[in-house]
Amino acid sequence: ALGLLAAATPAFAIDFDENERGQIEFVMPSGNVGCIYTPEGGTDNYTPVGGGPELSCDRVAPSYVRVTLGPSGKAKRYNDVGDASCCGAENEFEYGETWKMDGFRCVSSETGLSCKRGGHGFSMSKKSIKTW
Repeated sequence: ALGLLAAATPAFAIDFDENERGQIEFVMPSGNVGCIYTPEGGTDNYTPVGGGPELSCDRVAPSYVRVTLGPSGKAKRYNDVGDASCCGAENEFEYGETWKMDGFRCVSSETGLSCKRGGHGFSMSKKSIKTW
C-alpha cells in the first residue's frame, strides 16, 4: 500500500501558501484530484471532526470520491459527497513533489497522489482509491 511513497528518486519538497481562511489547497496537474488541509482547531467556518488537523482530498473522475485523513486513525472514504467542490486551487502539486505539514506527508506522481500520517494514509488515482 505504500508503493507510491517509495519513489526511485528523491522528491522535491514544496511549500504552499495558505488561503484567506488559513487552509492550504492544492491540485494535481491532471486537475482530477484536489486537497484541502485544515490546521488543528479549524477555521472560522469549518472545524474538523476531533479538532484536526485534517487533510481532505477529492477525486473527480471516473466517480466523485472524497478521502479524509485526520490526526489519528484510518483514512475515511466518502462515495456520496454533498459539497463537491474540486478542483480550483491555484497551488499545483507537480509530479515528483513532496508536501509535508503537521505530520502529513503527500507525494505527487504520474500514477496518482499518496498521503500518510503516522501508520495511516491513502492513495488515489483514476484507477483506484486505497485507504489504510
